[in-house]
Amino acid sequence: MPAPLSVDLRQRILAACQAHEGSQRQLAERFKVSLSFIRDLMRRYRDTGTVTPKPHGGGAIAKLGVFQLPIVKALVQAQPDALLAELCERFAHKSGVTVSVSRMQRAIQRLQLSVPKNIDCV
Repeated sequence: MPAPLSVDLRQRILAACQAHEGSQRQLAERFKVSLSFIRDLMRRYRDTGTVTPKPHGGGAIAKLGVFQLPIVKALVQAQPDALLAELCERFAHKSGVTVSVSRMQRAIQRLQLSVPKNIDCV
């Protein structure tokens, strides 16, 4: 997702709207923003008295974050030939958090470790 537009641009758009320098559609074309942005900006200004962007929503919380990496490292060191699916099961048993095989692979890569990926290779 792109960064919010600058407060300076928002203030120029607001000033143009208040000076009636054109319709919202014309101002959207002039400032190279969407019509819905102009509408939302004006509504935000009417409701709050400010044009600053809303704070970032945060996003999803990582199931396997920095604090869980030592658990993964210990599991891999205890059995280096364990498959990713087995490590996922052991991690879930030890931490109570279920993770996907791809998430486990990314954690192992982050730790710069290596485990076999597939049992079907003969």
